[in-house]
Amino acid sequence: MAEDRMLKFVGTAKKMPTKRAAEERRADFGEIYREFETAGAAEQAGRCSQCGVPFCQIHCPLHNNIPDWLKLTAEGRLEEAYEVSSATNNFPEICGRICPQDRLCEGNCVIEKGFESVTIGSVEKYITETAFDNGWVKPVKPPREREQSVGIIGGGPGGLAAAEQLRKKGYQVHVYDRYDRMGGLMIYGIPNFKLEKDVVERRSRLLADGGIHMHHNVEIGSTVTLDALRQKHDAILIATGVYKARDFKAPGIGLPGIVPALDYLTASNRKGLGDEVPSFDDGALNATGKRVVVIGGGDTAMDCVRTAVRQGAKSVSCVYRRDRANMPGSQREVANAEEEGVDFKWLSAPEAFLGDDSVTGVRCQQIHLGVPDATGRQSPQVIDGSSFTIECDMAIKALGFDPEDLPKLFGADGLDVSQWGTVRIDFRTMMTSLDGVFAAGDIVRGASLVVWAVRDGRDAAERMHSYLERKAAAAPLGKTADKSGRARSAA
Repeated sequence: MAEDRMLKFVGTAKKMPTKRAAEERRADFGEIYREFETAGAAEQAGRCSQCGVPFCQIHCPLHNNIPDWLKLTAEGRLEEAYEVSSATNNFPEICGRICPQDRLCEGNCVIEKGFESVTIGSVEKYITETAFDNGWVKPVKPPREREQSVGIIGGGPGGLAAAEQLRKKGYQVHVYDRYDRMGGLMIYGIPNFKLEKDVVERRSRLLADGGIHMHHNVEIGSTVTLDALRQKHDAILIATGVYKARDFKAPGIGLPGIVPALDYLTASNRKGLGDEVPSFDDGALNATGKRVVVIGGGDTAMDCVRTAVRQGAKSVSCVYRRDRANMPGSQREVANAEEEGVDFKWLSAPEAFLGDDSVTGVRCQQIHLGVPDATGRQSPQVIDGSSFTIECDMAIKALGFDPEDLPKLFGADGLDVSQWGTVRIDFRTMMTSLDGVFAAGDIVRGASLVVWAVRDGRDAAERMHSYLERKAAAAPLGKTADKSGRARSAA
């Protein structure tokens, strides 16, 4: 009976794929988890309780049908499992690797208390890798071609998810990105030990094979204007993400050797891709042999500390103003970092940076968590007379990201920007203040997770499809309407 394969959580312990030893993985940038074997994946999938209220699905931003593809995996029906998994997620092989499952699906598994959650992310990765190995993953083949074209600004997860969804409906889709590779932060921000770059590039090739036109090294506002794109396409999606490093004020903050997290991670990833990176080669963004201090407690901070370890840093410390239980990053990532030798300074905040010609230390203050603030989190309070110094040769600021300080995005007149620098949209239609120009992902919501960008991209594609259908219906027979609604020849 198929039911006999489920409900095994009472007798089968939670088990992750084999994790490489810390000493081994410290020496390279390879992914730290090995693949599940077929029997292991089926066994772990069979721990699912098939509960009536799947909180794992509710707490997934994409509302993936997790119990269904776990059941299919337990039954050995992997091609069907992939079909169910990919029906709601454009990048299951990526989300299975980098989503903070301990805060989302796995953290809300109903069997988590006492029995530990099902290893949802690892099974998701296994399903998709099996699908690629067996040739089940195919390029998009729309049932019919539409004449209308769409321009998408930004080749990150949100833009690419929207591109695929619109291509499935037959639109002529063009993606414009300022970098030389598609993927955004999945290529340049996330280290290889979490997401190997050939995984992202494999997906980008698949999208291109499905008829999506990829335009690299295109900077909107300089290479081409937003108005020019609006004239060329029937609708536009802005999905550029946010890249400006969040900063803070402290004495010595401008000293050489204090670097933004994204600059550091981008240099490391570019080097891994085989690019020439002068700032890495001259040591400015290379942690080799250095005492490194990373400031922050999110997933970006974890990426930085673990990258520094692999680059051969002399020591790596992480300073965070709250305690372990209150840090925003994945607890699994913290545990991996500790195994690899990172020293966490909990309840500590930087007070000043020391040094003359270059940073030589970070003076910190100890923190006490006081009463909860308006968000429910305990407010950090400095303990008087608690200062201490951490010696360092490199300090990395990993405090999150904000939109650029621009009154006008791309210099375009009429495109409204919020007081936070994000693009202002009508949340019912996801359209900006410019007709036919939509926006989604971090450029609207602020810095967030890849899985939320995918969700926003999918939602934007649906809103754009509705808009384009109305636009086509309003045009005279044999003609389509341009961005202003005027009829123009379909040719």
